[in-house]
Amino acid sequence: MLRGILQRIRSIPRIVWFVGLFLCAAGLGLAAGSWRNLCADCPSIAQIYTYEPQQTSKVFARDSTLVSEIGLERRTPVSLASLPAHVPQAFIAIEDRRFYSHRGLDWRGITRAGLEVLRTRSLSGAGGSTITQQLARNMFTDRIGFEKRVLRKLKEWQVALALEEAYTKDQIIEAYMNQIGYAHGWYGLQTASRNYFGKNAIDMNPAEAALLAAIANRPERYSPFNNHDAGQRRRNLVLDLMTREGYLTGEEAERWKAEPLPTERARNVQVQAPYFVEWVRGILADRFGGKLYTGGLRIYTTLDLEMQAAARVAMENGWDRIEQRPGFTHTTYREFADQTDDADVPEIPYVQGMFIAADPATGHVRAMIGGRDFVHSKFNRAIQARRQAGSSFKPFVYAAALESGIPASEVFTDSPVILDQVDGTTWAPSNYEPEFLGSITMREAMSKSINMVAIRVGMQVGLESVGQMARRLGIRTEVERYPSSAIGAAEVIPIQMLEAYSVFATLGERVRAFPILRVESADGEVLWEPRPERTRVLDPLVARLAVSMLEEVVAQGTGNLGIRQVAGLPTAVPAAGKTGTTNEGRNVWFLGFTPTLAAAVWFGMDQPVPIVPRATGGGLASPVWGEFMKRVYYGEASSDREGTLAGESGALLPVPDPWPIPATLVTRRVDSRTGLLASRWCPPDDAYDELYLPGTEPVQPCDRPDQSIIPNREP
Repeated sequence: MLRGILQRIRSIPRIVWFVGLFLCAAGLGLAAGSWRNLCADCPSIAQIYTYEPQQTSKVFARDSTLVSEIGLERRTPVSLASLPAHVPQAFIAIEDRRFYSHRGLDWRGITRAGLEVLRTRSLSGAGGSTITQQLARNMFTDRIGFEKRVLRKLKEWQVALALEEAYTKDQIIEAYMNQIGYAHGWYGLQTASRNYFGKNAIDMNPAEAALLAAIANRPERYSPFNNHDAGQRRRNLVLDLMTREGYLTGEEAERWKAEPLPTERARNVQVQAPYFVEWVRGILADRFGGKLYTGGLRIYTTLDLEMQAAARVAMENGWDRIEQRPGFTHTTYREFADQTDDADVPEIPYVQGMFIAADPATGHVRAMIGGRDFVHSKFNRAIQARRQAGSSFKPFVYAAALESGIPASEVFTDSPVILDQVDGTTWAPSNYEPEFLGSITMREAMSKSINMVAIRVGMQVGLESVGQMARRLGIRTEVERYPSSAIGAAEVIPIQMLEAYSVFATLGERVRAFPILRVESADGEVLWEPRPERTRVLDPLVARLAVSMLEEVVAQGTGNLGIRQVAGLPTAVPAAGKTGTTNEGRNVWFLGFTPTLAAAVWFGMDQPVPIVPRATGGGLASPVWGEFMKRVYYGEASSDREGTLAGESGALLPVPDPWPIPATLVTRRVDSRTGLLASRWCPPDDAYDELYLPGTEPVQPCDRPDQSIIPNREP
């Protein structure tokens, strides 16, 4: 029979053989050409060498500590060499046991997957992809339909082969673990480990590594947050496979199977300064657009993490004091948090607050708290809220008076103010305390926050001058020219108030508060390095007089109890500032500064309702400011009130020297009841030293032997 077949073959004409050979060669050439042209739109070899996935932009604190990432896919690469061996072993065991022996394609796996397709007549779940193929698949960003899956698979094969030519096996598995998604928008091993376990990838144990390897196959299905049982079964399967491959003993696998799975996102991965980071993101989104989310920018900010932590502790203590105060009737934060898991709640029922601190000389924002809980509310009260300033507005009134030549010793009358309104009604404001003090110096009126005097000073210097002074110092919201504006009826934005107070701290220079030091590309090229916007807006002598009045507020005025006594800030720290309280205690403030740091505190409800009966800025806000400053200048453990521990106990800044008193200012000893020169005809207990602009000092001695009070001029 065989002989007959051979005879028939020999009888075939030679021309047929030539035609057959030609067709075979043509077919092979066509197949080879098709294979080469198949990947015309695939990543080329050159692209593979330089391939980088979408990179998040990294936000760093001023000490270069990573604070947060901004991007569509949050991914922080980690090197294979830094990982314990069981991490890559978990992925190899479940995804590609012959990873180190194949050349990119596992033909045994492909054959098995092909048979599965024939059996089920479906491409879904066929498997057979190596780790190299899966890395190649990640490089294709477009979505395809079912009818194109076979063609895409062939393209992935070609890219996988190219990857094997371009990279070592270790480089391929490192890239794979750093690029794939692990559910919930977490990309890359490090980001997943931080969010699932609250630890770095280099610290993962075998159970944790097995879970991430399990999740990698079908992230949304196997995430324990979505399907605990499925995630646990898959994690345990990985441990069993690690045992089969010899990576773990059976006893070790059983021990790691007993490890519980995480049930919620690790708490310690929450951004330490979420309101600050979101502020930075908003600024850079306008400047860099989509590049911010995909370009791997390196953003170096002004944030001081230790000051941020100090601010957080002080604010938490402040919120606790408010909620424990007699008469507090609102929902507490803990009650609300226990009742809801919602994010971005439209109406917050618990007491809110904000804190912001900055270097007054540079405008660099060191700490920012825009609200009590970023999960509940992303509204940043430090830079977005408009709140009535209350008495914290008064320094602008008195600065305008000082600039006009009215000295701090000028005497005004603390008595009722009743003004007719254009609608026929009358406006009759009141002081916080019901009694009136009669004749009182402007300095003492500031220290005790007397409303009637602030109104009279504002009317005398001119409400237009007051409004212009506020604008020059940094208040960009509208200040209407009404007498009520002198006592803080106008709505202001906290960060602008901080900028304005910083003018006093710098003795006359205004600097815009800003959070960014520089922005670099992923390659280290400096793309943007903003410079402080510094402008001289107030005469240094006028500013120094204003500082001396604000120092009085802390030394013996409305800020003294909270700052020096409750918080215990040592008197060695030169401090100045002003309390603020609005009608019915709806907003309470303290804005203050030292020569090297300015900070603002606000508490209130998001809805315009009273916080608690008898709420004041001195009682609720100033202790927070004092506690923060004490931590900054003395560290957490210091309790020394005389300043002997300066620079010790973890202090963040050295205690600064007091503001110098310019030699051109005039000093006179005057009588506090008349504002005239102290003399033997007036009680010595009423005498004090006052500072004056040249030419504004009194020249007449006081003379009130009968202890009468000198009538004051009215505006």
